[in-house]
Amino acid sequence: MIVEALAPKALEDGAALPGPLLTELTALYASNEEFQQLSGDFPDPSDIRPEQVAAALADELAQPTAEVLLARSRGRLVAVAVTLGRHPDPAETEPWLGLLMVHGDERRAGHGRRLAGYVEDRFRTEGRTGLRLAVLENNPEALAFWTSLGYAETDRRPDLAHGRACVVMRKTLA
Repeated sequence: MIVEALAPKALEDGAALPGPLLTELTALYASNEEFQQLSGDFPDPSDIRPEQVAAALADELAQPTAEVLLARSRGRLVAVAVTLGRHPDPAETEPWLGLLMVHGDERRAGHGRRLAGYVEDRFRTEGRTGLRLAVLENNPEALAFWTSLGYAETDRRPDLAHGRACVVMRKTLA
């Protein structure tokens, strides 16, 4: 698996993502209709549009420490991750994994585990001691996935963007 960062400038000042990349990202988001229904991030989870995906990524990259990571296998986009070097809440000093989504056709192939490990290794190399994430309470499959990777519940609270009920999880990166 090859991981590359989407440059923040790629969406700065209304710049458009390259068409082929936006098409790939839209297909990845659309392949996860069940998650999209749970999250409510898109008005119609069965009809996700390229402009909606571009806007969602621009919102993610609006955070000063955000990074969008694209994971490819055999030349195909198989997963995307969004990280925050620092949470918007000043009391939160650890990095966050805001999103990790694997293409629906590529589930259970290990891409999610490898991308999560890549993110953990990057923060560990920076000297960070923990990584946090939030999982929607209504997503038991995701809770089981993150628990299997060694993340443990630390809190329950609504997310900042939409007020959805979430389980906050943390993994020590020592």
